[in-house]
Formats: sequence, C-alpha cells, structure tokens
Amino acid sequence: MSQILIIDDDPQICTILSELVKSMGHHPCTTTRLENGLRMARQQDFDLVLLDLEFPDGDGLQILPDLLKVSSRPEVIIITGASGYRGAELAFKYGAWDYVEKPFILAEVSLPIERALQYRGKKDPAPIPVTLKRLGIVGESPAILGCLEEVARASATRASILITGETGTGKELFARAVHANSNRSAGPFAVLDCGALPDTLVESTLFGHERGAFTGAEKKQEGVICQANRGTLFLDEIGELSLRVQKSLLRVLQEHRIRPVGGVGEIEVDFRLVAATNQDLARMVRENRFREDLFFRIRAIEIKIPPLRERKEDIYEITTRKVDQLCRDYGLGTKGISPEFMEVLNCQRWPGNVRELINALEFAIASAQQDPILFPKHLPPEYRLAHLKSDQQRPDAGAISTAGRFDTSEHFPTLAEYRAKFEKNYLRMLLQLSQGNRHKASRLSGISQARLYGLLKKYNLSRFSGP
Repeated sequence: MSQILIIDDDPQICTILSELVKSMGHHPCTTTRLENGLRMARQQDFDLVLLDLEFPDGDGLQILPDLLKVSSRPEVIIITGASGYRGAELAFKYGAWDYVEKPFILAEVSLPIERALQYRGKKDPAPIPVTLKRLGIVGESPAILGCLEEVARASATRASILITGETGTGKELFARAVHANSNRSAGPFAVLDCGALPDTLVESTLFGHERGAFTGAEKKQEGVICQANRGTLFLDEIGELSLRVQKSLLRVLQEHRIRPVGGVGEIEVDFRLVAATNQDLARMVRENRFREDLFFRIRAIEIKIPPLRERKEDIYEITTRKVDQLCRDYGLGTKGISPEFMEVLNCQRWPGNVRELINALEFAIASAQQDPILFPKHLPPEYRLAHLKSDQQRPDAGAISTAGRFDTSEHFPTLAEYRAKFEKNYLRMLLQLSQGNRHKASRLSGISQARLYGLLKKYNLSRFSGP
C-alpha cells in the first residue's frame, strides 16, 4: 500500500481523488492548503503527491521544488484546471512525473498514478554516498542537500552540466565539487570567466592561437579548452558569450576538436563541460540572444543553487565556520557569537548571498579585534539599520525588542520579565535555525533535550517536529 498525498483547494476533487486512490489499494491523505501540504510532506513519507496549481494562498509550482526534495522524494503529478503550456513547462522542468488538466476522467489520472508507483517500486532506493567531497560547501538545509544529491548524480555521468543561481551563491564551488567527485578528478580543472574578457580575446583564450595569428600574438598560446584535456572545463557566466563565439563553442562540444586561431589543423580534446550563469538563458533564447542548440547542449543536467534567503537555516553553520577560519587566519583567539549577532544576520535579505555574508563577517572580525564575543555593533551599520527597521515593523514588537532593548516610556521591566522575554525570543530563533530538529537544537544551544522541552512548554512554543 502506497501513501499518496492530495493537495487541492477543492474539497470535492479531494474526495474524488481519495476514492480513486482507495480503489487502487493505496492510502490517501488530503489537504486544501499549500502550506499544510508542504508541512505534511516534510513530516510524513509519501510515495506520490497529486498537486493542484491554483490556491487562494499561492501557486502550487512554488512548493513543487520543495516537495521533490523532502526526505521521501515522492513523485509528483500535477492535476490542475490552470491549463497552459507555461505551467506544464515549469512542472516538467522542476521534475514532475505528469501533468493532467481538469476536467478529467478517472482513467486519465489512474494510469499516471499506476505508472509513477511502478517506477518508484523499481527505482534503486540506495542513498547518495555520504563520502561525497563537499569542498567547502556548507549547510544541511533541504535545499543544499538536494543540490548535493544532484552533484553526486551528475558526477557519475559524462554529460554537460549547467549550474544556475544568483551572484554569490557559490556556483564555482559546486562546479569544483562535480569535478572532484567525478572520474576526472585527477585531471585539470580549467576555468574561464566569459564576462571578464572582451569579445575579441574570447576565441583565442578558449581555442588558443598560433604565433602571428593577430597583432600582438608574439608566440603560440594554448587555449583553455586544451588546458582542460582529460579534465573539466568550467565556463563561468556563459551567457556573456557573443552569438559568434557560441557558434564556435557548439561545434567544439559536438566534435571535441578545436582549431586554434590562425591554425590550419585541428586538435582532439577530451574534456567535460560545466557551465554557470546568473542569467535566464531560456529567456535569452526567446530573445535570440543565446543559441537554442547550444542551450540544450550545455544543459543536459541542470543544478540550481538556491539563494541564501531561501536557506536561512544554513546561516548559523556558515557563520560559525567562517568566523573560526578568520580567527585562525588572523591569529586571533576563538570568538563567541551572541544571539543578537545571529538575529541581525537572519533578518537580512542577502542580495549578494553567501559572498555578501562572508564579507560582512570579515568586517565584523576586523571590527571586533580582541573582543571575545561578536555583537551587532561589530557589523556594518547598514545591517544593523535593516534589523532595526524589521524589528520595528513586527506586529508583536513590544516593550522589549529581540535585541535586548526596551522602551522605558511605557514600562521598565523587572529582571524576571526581561529574562523571560529574552529566553522566549532565543527559543524562537533556535526553532528557526534548527528547523524543529531537536538534536540540532540541542547541539546549537548546549541545552539538554529534556530542558528544551520544558522551556518550550513554559513559553507555549511549537514543539520539535524532527528527530
């Protein structure tokens, strides 16, 4: 008997699908809200999810990537009245099993359900090896663990890989992890930032050139592609290449042979391509700014790196590791991190992602010098102002703020009131950082699990949902 989750805002559809699932010998669970559906998928193992797209509280496509990455890794079938090529395109892009439009007859749903469950029953359940070389990739959030699983799968193939993500998310780090975990790890890892060179130099840099091929070519030079022979070629910001260079690169990817600028013969090269971009290449294809054939050639496998704002539970681990490293690099003693310091970090949007966070931590270490504990005063002023603004906008902001400040114009708190307010805010932050995982919360706080349960009960806070 398979466990099937039905997420649809129409109670009648939930009933129809539930009866169908039961008639097929499986166990259904239903919810009419997106938020509840994602929470249920995280708390219980499901083999299959039947997901609508249109909800009063959002779009089903918004939670589809998260559904596919929960611990049970269910298959997902989209069943929706929101017909359209774009919805199906996104659903398949994210990894949905099938897309069924409403109104439907039961056979149109039962057959995809049967096929998805047959596939799941035969699929190799073996987990991704824990020996994956992370090469400094930090985090245990579902988003990052999902990316690491994709790295492991991609590393076992020879296919070209496209890594997408915002600036500062660590795309090159993931590219190096693919190389390090592949059978090419003993070979070179050659890098070219396609946006750092003028168009006139890109071809000679990629393919190399012969002596005298152009003005200034005083000697023969090997190209980056040749340098990647028997290894991996990493092209960062590939969307910056001109259409002319894209055409030349496409031929090289097809033939694995290059002709240096000014050369008469071709050179055979054995390399694996990993490309990265922070641009929407699909949109660039539609706007005729990127070749469609090259797009499909480089995107045999796509790894999407999430922005830091979508994996804030990783901020604590990134911060502690980086602070320890910086203290060692600068010959400083080990520094503690105050809850107030972490709270300021957690309220930021981080448009520059992990790179921006690391820059802020370097500023804080330089500002703290010999201070044993990092406090908000050690951060750049703009981060403290952003925290102050978000604190003032909170509807539950009372006499005492989460940073330990209080408004004496209304009521000066007793020591017991102040301590209770601080404890409650600390526990809220701990629940957020640990994602409800009691082992992680106990490790982060240094408090026993029994004591944590007592405090949560005292302040009427949500209990832990994980092991």
